[in-house]
Amino acid sequence: MSTGLIIAIVIVAAVVVVAALLAARSRSSGPHGLKQRFGPEYERVVAQHGGDTKAAEQELAERVQRHGDLEERPLDEAERERFAARWTTAQEHFVESPRESVSEADRLLADVAAARGFPAGTEYDDQVAALSVHHADHVDGYRRIHRAAQAPVREDQQSQAATEEMRTALIEARSLFDDLVTSSAGGTGRRHRAGVGADTGSHPHLPWSADRSRPKES
Repeated sequence: MSTGLIIAIVIVAAVVVVAALLAARSRSSGPHGLKQRFGPEYERVVAQHGGDTKAAEQELAERVQRHGDLEERPLDEAERERFAARWTTAQEHFVESPRESVSEADRLLADVAAARGFPAGTEYDDQVAALSVHHADHVDGYRRIHRAAQAPVREDQQSQAATEEMRTALIEARSLFDDLVTSSAGGTGRRHRAGVGADTGSHPHLPWSADRSRPKES
């Protein structure tokens, strides 16, 4: 086989690969691809834009363009154990100090995401945008606990309603924490909705019973 023929074959193969990559990117950034990729996040952004799907899809496509190529760094066993210990401590403190518990969980999510290669927690909006591209099913739990942690202290902060709000935020945030930690141990980096199962709110590590009326020690 002549050198010229070999070069021609290599060029053709390269063109085919580039075309396939472009086609895949087009599918993932098209309306159907965006809806499939972002799932509940897609609906949230559409609602945020007042039902304007075109504006919502433009925003989501821009997120994919900025963060789609991000490669998540796996956590080693020591890191996973350290983060898990911090989460357990935060949960155990919920009964006595709900606000401090959610604040620590908020910081912990920022730290875990940064350790996985996402933007630093000091750049919260950028970090959430990147997480939404790779962990769309659970990223809203991060938003919820961040709001709870940043909310000003109210006079009724220790009321049952306020405590329940923080407890629910901690449960939803736990889903993202699990996704970030377990996906670094051989997972896919983003759980698909068909394989995750519904979140029933039953977490054996949370320091309260299944009775959603009030937290109590197990």
